[in-house]
Amino acid sequence: MNIEVPALGESITEAVISSWLVAEGEWVNDGDEIVELETDKVTMPLPSPGSGVLKHGAEEGDTVEVGATIGELDESAEKPAGAPAGAATSSNEPASQAAGPASPPPPAPPSAPTTTAEPPPPPAQPASTEPAHATPLASKLASELNVPLDALRGTGPGGRIREQDVLAASQSGGTPLAPTNGHAPAPSTNGHAARSVRTERMSQLRQRIAVRLVEAQHTAAMLTTFNECDMTNVMALRSKFKDRFVETHGVKLGFMSFFVKAVVAGLRAVPAVGAQLVDGEKGPELAYHEYADIAVAVGTEKGLVVPVLRNAERLAFHEIEAGILELAKKARDGKLTLDDMSGGTFTISNGGVYGSMLSTPILNPPQSGILGMHNIIKRPIEHPGKPGEIALRPMMYLALSYDHRIVDGEGAVTFLKTIKEHIEDPERLLLEV
Repeated sequence: MNIEVPALGESITEAVISSWLVAEGEWVNDGDEIVELETDKVTMPLPSPGSGVLKHGAEEGDTVEVGATIGELDESAEKPAGAPAGAATSSNEPASQAAGPASPPPPAPPSAPTTTAEPPPPPAQPASTEPAHATPLASKLASELNVPLDALRGTGPGGRIREQDVLAASQSGGTPLAPTNGHAPAPSTNGHAARSVRTERMSQLRQRIAVRLVEAQHTAAMLTTFNECDMTNVMALRSKFKDRFVETHGVKLGFMSFFVKAVVAGLRAVPAVGAQLVDGEKGPELAYHEYADIAVAVGTEKGLVVPVLRNAERLAFHEIEAGILELAKKARDGKLTLDDMSGGTFTISNGGVYGSMLSTPILNPPQSGILGMHNIIKRPIEHPGKPGEIALRPMMYLALSYDHRIVDGEGAVTFLKTIKEHIEDPERLLLEV
């Protein structure tokens, strides 16, 4: 039986083999996770389509297209006696043991005369070069980052240690990084720090992100317009009700729910910002959406991912906050599904959480608009209620990047102005006016 790359979701035509979770020659049961496929959107395990002995048809790091054969299952092979039901055998067993029946135990040696001397100690076991239950990629990465595998708890099937487990351990303040060539930097002889260089493999996810971002710049007439909004009223409203909000809904009240609501209002005022260019029978067509699936950019250890909050136009503030919190947790735990990542109509990116003052966000194809939020800084402006008087107010710069093929400058400015007006007067969000 062939093992093929399944359909991976909207607009995804290829994937990268991140790691084989089962070694070649091992027995796998129907439904066992056998390989991890990495796309520009998500890393997903592929279950075995049947039971048998696994044969790899592609190497880790290979790029494979949807529908390609990446391995085979020998369904005629006899299941080994030691193979557990519903889980693959341990990766540290030799292929010969996994592929056939267990060998009978050797015959007992002839009895020796009784002696009072203690038996000799058992011979020392040689150190394993790849600890049990660790994928080859995890082992390689652990060696590069100087992370001891025996101290990790794997999140893969059967407790297997995967790449994200090693990355999480490294980021949590574990053992300091070591040079990837396996040699410690030479000690400094002049009292200054050694001028060492550390190289690190660029992940396939990061490579895919790079390709897509460059593609977005080459295929869209991308332009950015800016505005600023006074955060005084939103901050006061949030401060007034944040404790009661948590008590009532069990989730914190953040700024993102206000901006999601404001984006929905902007899309209602200027639908073209949420439209997408598609191929029609007689030429290009514009697809307008009667719903708002808002993608929210989340930074993870492996790169930026953009999970989607469905039907944001129907959600209350607490549902938006809970939805974003759940998506962010799944993203950082590496548990996002393709459905979580597909079909967004507009994207929000909050660079302000990292201290960004201003940026020009890049479109997330095939979307036509993305809003960039930034940090909040008190700046002197004219007091909104006292013309001619200067006041310090908490201000945020907003940036809207848009596809000028679909959205005119007037529409883009109107969209961003609508967001500004709803943030500065949050009562409008509640009344939808």
